[in-house]
Order: sequence, then C-alpha cells, then structure tokens
Amino acid sequence: MTIKSDALAFFNACEMGKGWAACSQYCAPDASFSAQADALSGVQTLAAYTDWMTGIVAVMPDARYEMLAFAVDEERGAIAAAAIFHATHTEEGGPVPPTGKSISTDYCYFIKFTDGKIGHMTKIWNDGHALRAAGWA
Repeated sequence: MTIKSDALAFFNACEMGKGWAACSQYCAPDASFSAQADALSGVQTLAAYTDWMTGIVAVMPDARYEMLAFAVDEERGAIAAAAIFHATHTEEGGPVPPTGKSISTDYCYFIKFTDGKIGHMTKIWNDGHALRAAGWA
C-alpha cells in the first residue's frame, strides 16, 4: 500500500460514516485530530472524529462527498485533500429534529503519515456556515 491509496481509502470510509472500526486500519492507534471549528471543539483524536462522522451520516443518510483535489507529498509523508460534503438532515438524532435542509460545505483535510500510518489529521472547515445551512444554528 502507498500513502495515497491508504489516504483515499481512509477518506472514503470516514466520509461515508464507517467509523473508527473501518478507519483504524489506516491510522496509528493514538492518531490525533485538530480543527478550528466550534462544532468539533473537544474532538482531539482521529478515532473520536471518525465516530463523530458516523453520527453525522446517521442523521443525514444521503451524505456524499465530491473530491475537488487530492495531492500527495511523498517527501513529507503528507496528503492534502479538498472536497465538498453534501447531505440533507432527514433523520432523528441530530441537535434538532430533522429540518429537511441540505448542506453543501467545503472542507480540506491535511493528513500526516508517521511510520506508514496516519498519525494526525487537521480539518479546515467553516462549521458555522454548514450548521446554519442545516438549520442547526
């Protein structure tokens, strides 16, 4: 496997709400996570983030992503990915009852590999815009 194929497989499993059970094979057990987004405050591990995405997909079962760019920096063991997440809030379990509202939210991931596994991921995302579009804020 290469960091490219592992990162793509991780990205898909994460974005489709497969959770840590599916994502962990690509990651160090203690992989860290960061984001400057209020919706993700307190989420400091990649395990917690992938499980958070499971919750998002549960209340937005039509969730899908559109990959805009995917770059590999072999020298630094890093990946940069830009995408748009599309989904509609149709199921119970979110912060408010289902709103029927759809979101199309831009985001980027910076993924850093260490010893062949994902050791850290940063999400760059305007959570306020997404939450307002979903009717959650």
